[in-house]
Amino acid sequence: MASAAQASSVQELSASAFQKYLGGMDYPAGKQDLINHARKNNAPDAVIQVLEMFQDKSFQSAADVSQEFGRVK
Repeated sequence: MASAAQASSVQELSASAFQKYLGGMDYPAGKQDLINHARKNNAPDAVIQVLEMFQDKSFQSAADVSQEFGRVK
């Protein structure tokens, strides 16, 4: 099983690996806030690709983000 650092594609990315790059995020947060935060945490391209598929809305919590992750993945 590939680790988060080795996740070269969106299909290989797990929810827990994905959330790792959003650690310390302040909510509510918009889609662009999530992308910016993930980039600051050196997220791989697969994480950014998933975030770019998110709806442009306000996420109230990490649980909201996980739910959207499940929807787009």
